[in-house]
Amino acid sequence: MSDLLGPAEWAAIALSLKVSFWATLASLPVALWVAYLLARCNFFGKQILNAAVHLPLILPPVVTGYVLLLVFGAQAPVGQALAALGLGFAFHWTGAALAAAVMAFPLMVRAMRLSLEAVDPKLEDAARSLGAPPWAVFATLTLPLSLPGVLAGAILGFAKAMGEFGATITFVSNIPNQTRTIPSAIYTFLQQPDGEQGALILVAVSIFIAILALVLSEILARALSKRIGGRDA
Repeated sequence: MSDLLGPAEWAAIALSLKVSFWATLASLPVALWVAYLLARCNFFGKQILNAAVHLPLILPPVVTGYVLLLVFGAQAPVGQALAALGLGFAFHWTGAALAAAVMAFPLMVRAMRLSLEAVDPKLEDAARSLGAPPWAVFATLTLPLSLPGVLAGAILGFAKAMGEFGATITFVSNIPNQTRTIPSAIYTFLQQPDGEQGALILVAVSIFIAILALVLSEILARALSKRIGGRDA
């Protein structure tokens, strides 16, 4: 495999893994917090928040990328303010990570929310009645019981980030070694007369990474289920 991959392919693979990792890691705590709000709290504007969270799934990715460009672009006020602090996103790999995180966020929230809703609220009520503060109830009861769903959300987010194309190319373009992830590299190869082999190799690599992530998530999910089952016993 290493003989078939040139510098351009290796750069795209490394960048995709880097972008997907940081997009998932940055989104995880926020997604868990939003999922908890939607699963356990009743407040004014809940349905508005729910709709806003799922907008990236409904809108075309190009629209999402254009909105990100309007907000975080080099000429936008927010983008200029962040750039002054050294946090620029435009035409940088961090922008690709931001686009991937935004597109993956709804899938992560959905999986985590379903897992949190599956936890019996009576168990939480019992823990609170024994004097446990809310943070302790969440940390020692709700979160451990919902960990398989949290893990599933993280895997879904990582997979979505790995495959993100439309929002990324609209927001941060297709710059080699900066924003050219695997999907962008496949697109670039397909525009070249002799690029089909490179595209096929990257497709095979994408499938391998996806299968590996699924296998690892299954192993972790089973380990978590056994651990939770052991606690219950």
